[in-house]
Amino acid sequence: MLKTWFEIPLWQRVITALLLGVLTGWAWGPEAESIKWIGDFFIKSIKMLVVPLIFFSLVSGVAAIGDLRKLGAVGGRAMLLFVITGQIAVWLGLGLGTFFAPGSGVDTAAIAKGATPEPNPTTAVDMILSIVPESPVQVMADVAVLPLIVFSLLVGVGILMAKEEGEPVQKIFDSGAVVMQKVTMVVMELTPFGVFALMAWVAGTLGVDALKALAQLVALNYLGCLIIIFGLYSAMIKLLAKLPVRDFFRGIIDAMAVSYSTASSNATLPVTLRCAERNLGVSNSVASFVISLGATINMNGTAMYLGLATLFGAQVFGVDLTMGDYFLISILATLGAVGAAGIPGAGLIMMALVFGAVGVPLETIAFVAGVDRIMDMMRTTTNVSGDAAVATTVAVMTGEIDRGEMVSADDV
Repeated sequence: MLKTWFEIPLWQRVITALLLGVLTGWAWGPEAESIKWIGDFFIKSIKMLVVPLIFFSLVSGVAAIGDLRKLGAVGGRAMLLFVITGQIAVWLGLGLGTFFAPGSGVDTAAIAKGATPEPNPTTAVDMILSIVPESPVQVMADVAVLPLIVFSLLVGVGILMAKEEGEPVQKIFDSGAVVMQKVTMVVMELTPFGVFALMAWVAGTLGVDALKALAQLVALNYLGCLIIIFGLYSAMIKLLAKLPVRDFFRGIIDAMAVSYSTASSNATLPVTLRCAERNLGVSNSVASFVISLGATINMNGTAMYLGLATLFGAQVFGVDLTMGDYFLISILATLGAVGAAGIPGAGLIMMALVFGAVGVPLETIAFVAGVDRIMDMMRTTTNVSGDAAVATTVAVMTGEIDRGEMVSADDV
């Protein structure tokens, strides 16, 4: 019985649980709240992973650069493109959330929750001072995200500066990152049960309005990802790399298909590397460096979604966000996406850190967890496409591309 259960792909189990949860909620009504504790258990398990996953993943990702000198011709350009596209992506999510307001109109009176936190009163000066942790241990205990990210980045840079003497420490963080990914995958096995309980609760307690809001959120997630893929990435390939856009997408179609089905940047990594080298003509040195780094820190689809989901939660629970909150979201969503492991469900974990910073109730996670897998598949496709786009653009800029190797319409 268990063997049969685990032989079914996780995403299929999640979709089935979502549908069964909705039907159960409609049939059971408000009494479905009696099983919400199963979903709460799942959400608490996710929150448990936030600090160790960010710490190990970020340190390991920075240390993976290998040498500070690599941050020159190749690394510098790649990092600049990662940051710029990440900011564009998160502001796109904020724009879609503001314009379409998918969370407005949901009656949350039936939800038993604590007091809604006040909007973040932090000034620009306070924000600058707060990024320096007085005690890294206290920062981890308080789940203070921004100083945790800064400390993690500094540790990674310190490992690079230590060179050979830092290698033993780097191995510890590399192992820790792998271990935390495995732990995350274990927690993700709870997803079908959590999704069933949460969707039954949402459908039974909040009714059709909540389901309509979730459907709109899913649609906006796909719209935002499609804009990034066919708008932002196409512009990079056309204007910066000066290559045929159609040929680029023909070259990465295999990676896009695998990433959509697995919802994992890490699982797709070998396919992305093969596509970049064989179909796009990117040199092995640039492809292996940029795409491997991108699988860790280039998460534009996730960044866009974190901005969109934060506004969704603010609208559902009536939290007024200031322009300062928008800028804080843009920073945390970009950095949070960097800290998101390239495995299914990692975006859910990052939500807790962004929501808490701007006073959006964590109950929002319970809302979106049921449909997250559907959105995660598209976000991962966006992330993987971005890795290939940046690698191709950097290869052109540094003369590390064989244009004759690029798949063209004539080859198909």
